[in-house]
Amino acid sequence: MQQLVLDIKPAAEPDFDNYIPGPNAEALARVRALAAGALREAIVYLWGEPGSGRTHLLRAAARVNPQLIIADDVEALEPAAQQQLFAAINAARDGAAPVLAAGKVSPAGLALREDLRTRLAWGLVYQLRPLGDADKAEHLRAGAARRGLRLSDEVVGYLLTRLPRDLPSLNGVLDALDRYSLAAKRPVTVPLVREALEKKR
Repeated sequence: MQQLVLDIKPAAEPDFDNYIPGPNAEALARVRALAAGALREAIVYLWGEPGSGRTHLLRAAARVNPQLIIADDVEALEPAAQQQLFAAINAARDGAAPVLAAGKVSPAGLALREDLRTRLAWGLVYQLRPLGDADKAEHLRAGAARRGLRLSDEVVGYLLTRLPRDLPSLNGVLDALDRYSLAAKRPVTVPLVREALEKKR
């Protein structure tokens, strides 16, 4: 008889401890320091392609320091929001709440008003690099461990070579494997992964 699985596990909230830094360790350290009020610089701008961890770091910082002024996807800001961010950066330079902003491209490449682009480059600017295979394997193992699963090297390799490799997709697969493994009362093996993925289609 198959065990009934209740889908009651909430997704892990983004925080600094569940961010896999990979090549972005310095950016992580600076954002942590900004959120803790321990960074001398008052403005940090992060940029990188989707899936590079920009939003994760912004949400993690907001949980630590709700007073931070946070702006994500700045390239999409309407004129009024651009004016607000411009004013917030000026205020941050004068000792008001620090600013943490992020976008898809560097400040110079943003299609925003010139004075705002200039100010976003006043502070620390970090390009977030995508995770490599070793970092994604670490992410899979850590995520599996949080769910009480153990993934062999064979299973990790199978997942990384046959599935979309962005972190939200990998997290979704871990959730599906967790439910399927519990329902089947079997450990996560390559045959079980194949079965679970077939049922998901």
